[in-house]
Amino acid sequence: MTPRWPGHPAPVTPGPGQESVWDYPRPPRLEPTGERIVVRLGGEVIADTTNAVRVLETSHPPVYYLPTEDFVDGALTPAEGTSMCEFKGRAKYQDVHGGDVTLPRAAWYYPTPEPGYAELVGRVAVYPSQMDACEVDGERVAAQAGDFYGGWITAKVVGPFKGEPGTLGW
Repeated sequence: MTPRWPGHPAPVTPGPGQESVWDYPRPPRLEPTGERIVVRLGGEVIADTTNAVRVLETSHPPVYYLPTEDFVDGALTPAEGTSMCEFKGRAKYQDVHGGDVTLPRAAWYYPTPEPGYAELVGRVAVYPSQMDACEVDGERVAAQAGDFYGGWITAKVVGPFKGEPGTLGW
């Protein structure tokens, strides 16, 4: 297969039950999912939900946003700083706590997202590379390289994925 986008390798052809991140839209789409999402930190389950929303954006593995009420009490505390997404708006950060572990700015959320992304209100995303484990329906995810976007890679999605060295211009 030849590349459809200049400057990156050809997309991997998805097999049965898989999806290509190169078929995801730009601007990103929100998709509710009933998959069971579990987040572990410090040897404890800090979040468990079947009410997540996936954000699907061209070249990126999905980012899962979980309802804040599905995190255990004390797992999330406000942190300094913000960042800006051209589509979703201004993000704020949270420190993540589990067991005896505290991870600064390891979660983010959009308190007042841009139009079209209101479903993100009251939801939080975590960087899977920083957690002990993140799971989607019992499958341990791999983290998107680079830790900038926070994507969750499962056997369900194929790339190549933005985030590896040399992919910034994609």
